[in-house]
Amino acid sequence: MVKKRAERVMAIQNLSKEFKSGLIRPQITVAVKEVSFEIRAGTILSLVGESGSGKTTIGKLILKLLKPTSGNILYRNKDIATFKSKQDKTEYYRKVQGIFQDPFASFNPLYRIDRVFDLIFKGFNPEEKNRQEKIKQALKSVNLNPERILGKFPHQLSGGQLQRLLIARALLLEVDILVADELISMLDASTRIGVLNLLVELCKKNGMSVLFITHDLNLGYYISDYTLIMYQGRLVERGQTKKIYQNPVHPYTRMLFESVPDIGRRWNREEDFLPEQIVDDVNKFYEKHQGKGLIEVDEEHSVLFSCD
Repeated sequence: MVKKRAERVMAIQNLSKEFKSGLIRPQITVAVKEVSFEIRAGTILSLVGESGSGKTTIGKLILKLLKPTSGNILYRNKDIATFKSKQDKTEYYRKVQGIFQDPFASFNPLYRIDRVFDLIFKGFNPEEKNRQEKIKQALKSVNLNPERILGKFPHQLSGGQLQRLLIARALLLEVDILVADELISMLDASTRIGVLNLLVELCKKNGMSVLFITHDLNLGYYISDYTLIMYQGRLVERGQTKKIYQNPVHPYTRMLFESVPDIGRRWNREEDFLPEQIVDDVNKFYEKHQGKGLIEVDEEHSVLFSCD
């Protein structure tokens, strides 16, 4: 029996983003180059890559914090570039939300938590009559006690509690897509697993989709249904998480897996790691497979064999 694929919520099509710097002789930096993928309902999609690979830029493009140089982002088959009016933008942000690395920066330190939730209803659902009950229900869903949370200021809560509050906000808005950029990098190890398990549970229960932006391969494997590997602004490998982790094909993907520390093996001081070596390996890989482009090596597992 063929398993039916979940409904497509968003499609990223040939997305590129360039940044210009300098006035007399402007320099062009290509942050994202011809990236395409889909986000489907109730799934967690990990976007993995090193710092500077372009993964955070993709998150900002989806959240309309940046304008693409070329390409399209379709939300429920509508190009988000056409969302110009205040009503269109409000409706979009009601369904597509972001959570960033520093939870403390996401809250106004002068507002109590009650005020934060009041602003949500004021901005997105002013006609809601049953506000307090919905707030309490959302807080309980993320394992927070309303009596202990409401009335406090952000600085009185831990980073883990603030991240859970951001997830509760997404639940109140009944979002379709949550862009989680390095969601748990500032949390301690014991809190991380709790937040990740919560995300998985909410995805399966509410049909919410998560774009989980991370540099941590272990966390990506733990949480995601699908994985995207980024290198120098391009998607070099994409597909089902299990297939990529069991059979990495692109030299950059293989290098990432080889770089993960093994808890059962001590670090060898004599072992050399040359970052420039991966650039060499990737260039040779592309030269060897010149003209092939993106190829599906297995069902729901594609690899970029060449850039031409």
